Amino acid sequence: MVFESETFWNILVLDWIIQITERDESAYQEMLAHIPLFIHKNPKNILIIWWWDGWVLREVIKHNSVKNIILCEIDELVINVSKKYLPSISIWFNNKKTKIIIWDWAKYIKKSMDTFDVIIVDSSDPIWPANTIFTEDFYKSIKEKLNKWWVIAIQWESLFLHKNIANNLKKIMSNIFKFTNYAQVHVPTYPWGNIGLLLCSDTKDVKNPSRDIPKKIKQSLKYYSSEMHKASFILPPSYKI
Repeated sequence: MVFESETFWNILVLDWIIQITERDESAYQEMLAHIPLFIHKNPKNILIIWWWDGWVLREVIKHNSVKNIILCEIDELVINVSKKYLPSISIWFNNKKTKIIIWDWAKYIKKSMDTFDVIIVDSSDPIWPANTIFTEDFYKSIKEKLNKWWVIAIQWESLFLHKNIANNLKKIMSNIFKFTNYAQVHVPTYPWGNIGLLLCSDTKDVKNPSRDIPKKIKQSLKYYSSEMHKASFILPPSYKI
């Protein structure tokens, strides 16, 4: 469901839960895309799992080093709805660097021969159908699809709303990856105005970017910056995980 407003902005709702609004989407999209991409020194091959609205794709495409992007989505209907009611994003799906695969994420990871420098997992909460990508087996399979130098970024719940879930999931990931750090992003229309990301790598401390932001990208940003990258990993004392 998409609510349209002539006065303010469009809101996309799925199962009566707000997924995204045009007003504040930049905070989440920019952080989910640019934190992992600027951790990596030369990201070329990118996998985006789940996110069907195209705005994460918009941010990934800004990096000149990126050569190939695969967007794997389980439900083609939500892509079509986004194209119809959020036309400002439809152009990103047609980018020549991008290939859209409609398939179950877990099956794609297990059967695909593709490998990646950066994987972005933009899931919903850990209930069906996203529950398949909140498991240790899924991320062990993902690790097999990564090139020598790599970064993973994952939507990881709000510390203020789901601290126990976020903490338990981080423990699982710490068994698989050397560096696992939680970053927070402020999105006013999400519950508690907060959402989390988990950044994982075996080769790089994820708290610091490896590259400066090119001028062309910097001019397009509303939320992400090198300072925000570093600051997002600083958590309130009672909410550290």
